[in-house]
Amino acid sequence: MTTKTITIMNDVYERLVRNKKKDESFSEELRRIVPEKGNIMECAGLWADLSDKDVDEIKNNIKEYGKAVTKSLLKNN
Repeated sequence: MTTKTITIMNDVYERLVRNKKKDESFSEELRRIVPEKGNIMECAGLWADLSDKDVDEIKNNIKEYGKAVTKSLLKNN
């Protein structure tokens, strides 16, 4: 197995030390806390069994949430 040397700020190192489990290496800790980048194609077909009504309801909820967030942001400016 190859290794890499990285440079991090002291405060980040201290966070890692405090967060690390007792018998865990820094590499194991980083594997645990840094998510692996996913592949969007793994999501293809996940909603295939939903009815058209369910899909329309989900889309409407997303649209309404977007409107509410936009309204809230505009109100705060």
